[in-house]
Amino acid sequence: MNVQTPAGAESGVSPPPVPRSLQDLGIGLVMLRDVLLKTMFRMSLDQVSDIARVCGLPLTIAQELVDFARSQLLVEAMGTLHATSRGEMAYQLTEAGKARAMDALSQSEYYGAVPVPLPQFEAQVARQSVRDINLSRAELTAAMGDLILPPGLMDHLGPAVGAGRSILLYGPPGNGKSSISNGIRDALGDRIYVPCAIEHGGQVISVYDPIVHSKAEAAADDPTSLRRTGNRFDARYVLCERPTVITGGELTLEMLDLAYNPVARTYQAPLQLKATGGVFIVDDLGRQAEPPQALINRWIVPLEAAHDILALQSGEKFLVPFDTLVIFSTNFHPNEIFDRAALRRIFYKIKIDGPGREDFLKIFAMVARKRGMPLDEAALVHLMNVRFPEIDNVYANYMPIFLIDQMLSICRFEGIPSQMTPALIDRAWANMFVRDEEIVK
Repeated sequence: MNVQTPAGAESGVSPPPVPRSLQDLGIGLVMLRDVLLKTMFRMSLDQVSDIARVCGLPLTIAQELVDFARSQLLVEAMGTLHATSRGEMAYQLTEAGKARAMDALSQSEYYGAVPVPLPQFEAQVARQSVRDINLSRAELTAAMGDLILPPGLMDHLGPAVGAGRSILLYGPPGNGKSSISNGIRDALGDRIYVPCAIEHGGQVISVYDPIVHSKAEAAADDPTSLRRTGNRFDARYVLCERPTVITGGELTLEMLDLAYNPVARTYQAPLQLKATGGVFIVDDLGRQAEPPQALINRWIVPLEAAHDILALQSGEKFLVPFDTLVIFSTNFHPNEIFDRAALRRIFYKIKIDGPGREDFLKIFAMVARKRGMPLDEAALVHLMNVRFPEIDNVYANYMPIFLIDQMLSICRFEGIPSQMTPALIDRAWANMFVRDEEIVK
């Protein structure tokens, strides 16, 4: 007997159970009916299989919902089958149904996938928590790709990622903090279920965002089939790779609040809610218009209590799960931008230093090989013994890429083969720093 594994189960994540009845959806019957009417009206749907697919419902429940709307004289059977009906009865909105759809749209433009009630979303978040990931040293190291990391970094980074708690990466610029953050994201590697939208107090909050969420490939089922074989999970969710939200200097406090669209009268989830079950990277902390202390103050409750507090337009506040690995990356010393109370709430503080001489040469050789630049011993000796003493032999991970790309650009401009010479090292070096001098205005 061939038993298929539910999509996502290979990662150990339990899928949201398939609803068996209208009651299992956890949404009031009037709201369900209005979503149906709005969806049929906006998308000109007339077959139950299409309604089931768009609304994320099992076929039997979609039919039950259509029958309920028919009992209220809002939907009627068209009475005929047509060439594209696949043997299904076609339905249409009555005049009363159209009027009700228009009235419902005036209250909220949301239609499509039936929203997931907040308690059901909370239960699914617990089933796929980012804090339940078992990540080995080998898996995390492999996710870092060709990065040459400082000795002992994995000893600190591994437990931090495995805990799924907040991490602060700090140190001099150009030493791979952003690359390490991206490596952490790649290490997670499995899939979770993201709701198209959630519902609280009759308000709909859109969560799934194709810009943030990477939809995973899943086998398609025939919605008219009596026996489904593949995606045995609640179709109001989308199977996705664990999400990653990356922000930099553009991050503001407003981006962490619900975004209300007064025209559509719907809400868009804030960035940290979209990142639920995944990673939220705050890159270049200290470059935002908001002071770092203010940003951290906004995160105090989520980081400690594992829930966030959001507010509706009415002023009503409510709790949502906060299940996100937050990674802060900064070039500033933590004591310069945070007070002790803020630092205490960041669970792991990891300094990322520049490479030593030996690791720098390894990085330089690796970059040269990837760029097709032949190494030259005289040029390397000149770089290490003449140029680096000028800056007290302080090495950074960005320097090999910078210098080699500069030399390649010079070679192309001069019309000569790719090569490395002391003279080319000097020309590339001159572009890496700006001389400290007064400019006469």
